[in-house]
Amino acid sequence: MASAEPTLDHELALAKAGGHRFIGAADEVGRGSLAGPVSVGYLVIEPATVPLLPRVRDSKLLSCAAREELVPLIKSWAAAWGVGHSSAAEIDELGLVPALRLAGLRAARTAHRTQCADAVLLDGNLDWLSATTQPTLLDSLEPGLADTARIDGLQIPVRTLIKGDLLALSIAAASILAKVERDTLMDGYDHTHPAYGWVRNKGYGTSAHRSAIAAHGASDYHRKTWQLTPKLPAGHIETGGEGRTP
Repeated sequence: MASAEPTLDHELALAKAGGHRFIGAADEVGRGSLAGPVSVGYLVIEPATVPLLPRVRDSKLLSCAAREELVPLIKSWAAAWGVGHSSAAEIDELGLVPALRLAGLRAARTAHRTQCADAVLLDGNLDWLSATTQPTLLDSLEPGLADTARIDGLQIPVRTLIKGDLLALSIAAASILAKVERDTLMDGYDHTHPAYGWVRNKGYGTSAHRSAIAAHGASDYHRKTWQLTPKLPAGHIETGGEGRTP
């Protein structure tokens, strides 16, 4: 059964509740991947004036060709947009949630050079986009963002929305931007590291991908702090590259 089309109801409600004109929207892809970046799509719209985009859905519900076809329409529809990434090395160094925040901040900074948002809708139930540090009186601020590396996230209101990529049109659109850009990156990495099948699995933990890691080791694009290969059963002994259970 086809899911209902996402609407602008949540964007309009947030705008009305806060007296806002411009609403941002953010969604991530790659959170559960074993390799590659975590990527955040972010866009800004004026919900009172933008039309609906009938074919836009959560990126997971669309074919690759459909997503790619929608990207230029979404970019022209939004007042501003950006996609940010945190690399596998940054995920290993910072942890997943801070890396998500960093990717989101990078995406928002790109978009806000064109048009700042007054508040943001974020997919899910965890606010990983708001800053955990606060500006001081000495910080030079632009609306919503601090012009300093010491501020690690957004300073404007962020409202989480469970299943937001299914419900809110702007979040669904952001998910498509992030998915297409991340998939393109993974396809490029596959050219130099073809053993892992990234053009097919996009870095996620398929059995073939895990087997390739076991055979070839982890690459620079793998998240080395993650469990990349299945844990061996208790009592397993490796001998000459092959294991046996006594």
